[in-house]
Amino acid sequence: MMKIGVIPDSFQVPFKEAVILARDMGVQGLQPFVTRGEMAPENLSAQDRQDILKFVKENGLVFSALCADFGMNFKSRDNAEEIKRTMSMMDLALDFDTHIITTHIGKVPEDENCEEYFNMVKSIETLGKYGDKIGVCFATETGPEMSLSLKGVLDKADTNSAKVNLDPANLFMCAGENPVNSVRVLHDYIVHTHAKDGMMQPDGSHKEYRLGDGGVPFFEYISTLKFFGYDGFLTIEREAGETRMADIAHAVKLLRGILDKIYE
Repeated sequence: MMKIGVIPDSFQVPFKEAVILARDMGVQGLQPFVTRGEMAPENLSAQDRQDILKFVKENGLVFSALCADFGMNFKSRDNAEEIKRTMSMMDLALDFDTHIITTHIGKVPEDENCEEYFNMVKSIETLGKYGDKIGVCFATETGPEMSLSLKGVLDKADTNSAKVNLDPANLFMCAGENPVNSVRVLHDYIVHTHAKDGMMQPDGSHKEYRLGDGGVPFFEYISTLKFFGYDGFLTIEREAGETRMADIAHAVKLLRGILDKIYE
């Protein structure tokens, strides 16, 4: 059965406070940003990592994945240091008892024969092969391109660990694609998902909404994930608004209602 998670950074409080808030809302998983501040690998000793994992488990939670998005240039051939930094976050995932990191890779080039496309495939492949070695998936977050374009670049990477973190709002409000279709296209790659809502605006810009108030058809979307055998996390992400705490609580209630119906 699918589980409900949350990005603790959405609470806009220190990590341990966010853990308590998540616990009290009844979620099961956490996906923190590990690119800066108190949760970045360079700021955590081995003992720090053990203490954090212990605290999370004592509060009845697990790490669903880690967000490793710091703006790495996947289209460059000179990104060795960025790849090394990303690998350190994959190592941190193991220390936190999870096997998934997620990040954006930037818009997939339209020309499959251009150098930027080649470099993107190589970057994904390099990280994926490291993931093959240590047992951590490198999951690309859906965003600016249609799911077929993303599938195309992942298909070309020679690795078993290049996967997808499906964000339905990004697909709907940025690429204009129904996320139900995206599940059908990408289902073999999906290892983690976000629960976020939004809509593309008339001027072509995008806007995030409270879960259920945007354009994502959540019941059909989650039902389709279930149809294809996905049983991982629906991780709530709230990046905008002045009532984020209440919005997250609303999202938990909405998702729990949908899960109760599709699993009854």
